Amino acid sequence: MRFDVLTLFPQTIVDACSYSIMKRASDDKYITVNTINPRDYTIDKHKKVDDTPYGGGAGMLLSCQPYLDALKSVEKFSNSKTILMSPRGKVFNQKMAKEFASLNQLIIVCGHYEGFDERIIELSGAEEVSIGDFVMTGGEFPALCVIDSVTRLLKGVLGAEESFEYDSHYDGLLEHPHYTKPREYDGLSVPDVLLSGNHEKIAQWRRLEQYKITLDKRPDLFEKFLKSELSDFDKKLLKDFKY
Repeated sequence: MRFDVLTLFPQTIVDACSYSIMKRASDDKYITVNTINPRDYTIDKHKKVDDTPYGGGAGMLLSCQPYLDALKSVEKFSNSKTILMSPRGKVFNQKMAKEFASLNQLIIVCGHYEGFDERIIELSGAEEVSIGDFVMTGGEFPALCVIDSVTRLLKGVLGAEESFEYDSHYDGLLEHPHYTKPREYDGLSVPDVLLSGNHEKIAQWRRLEQYKITLDKRPDLFEKFLKSELSDFDKKLLKDFKY
């Protein structure tokens, strides 16, 4: 999969993708991360990419010409999508990550300063995406959140020991607790079931813990989960689960 990121600060993207799973995915050719700097496409002699807003107001707005020309320069693959990181966009979640992971290419436009000239959004056809109900200085870190989340879901990126199938939000529930050595620490012990070697009981325990944690920390997610298409395994366990 290819990620093309339009950003005024390409080194932010390059540096963050040079570590951990994203570096490994890149080295193993599962992903390619390419950066495009709109400043390289501006026709302004001073290399400006922004200007004052019509109607007045604080801050500077990103201009149409450098961003739209930069977008036109990107080679479009089949099964490609363009998104624009924006606090007013649809909130990114695991379902959206799965959808993006089915693409061949994701083009991500990062903003800065006070925002975009609205015509960039209209003419590019980009879908606005947010990582939450708050505002950041630029779109680079939100873009990296998307890249990281999507990369984890690509077949072959994670080994069996790092499987995403039990991650929080993968199937609508939060993740169950995990334990490692020592068996006891500061008076707290690893649950006996995890030491039993009974894989069926361990699977049941982990699923029940997912129910409990989700119900406690995110009852809204648990309610959505109950309304989803449940597996036979979940239907059986939920019969005796008190909620």
